[in-house]
Amino acid sequence: MFKTILKIDGMRCSMCEAHINDVIRKTVPDVKKVKSSHKKGESVFVSEQEPDKSRLEEAIAATGYTLESVTITK
Repeated sequence: MFKTILKIDGMRCSMCEAHINDVIRKTVPDVKKVKSSHKKGESVFVSEQEPDKSRLEEAIAATGYTLESVTITK
């Protein structure tokens, strides 16, 4: 299992969190748990495979948010 922490700029409310959660679920097919916080400016998720950082960046950028950093731990 891989734990991924995304620092995201642009989330302002709970609807933003839900939008990012949906994008992550669509971009990372084996995602198990997703939680986003607009207050912390981050999303955290767990997946079986290591996620593709460039796909995440493209998918998040397409929604109008900015992916500032990606931290993946096993």
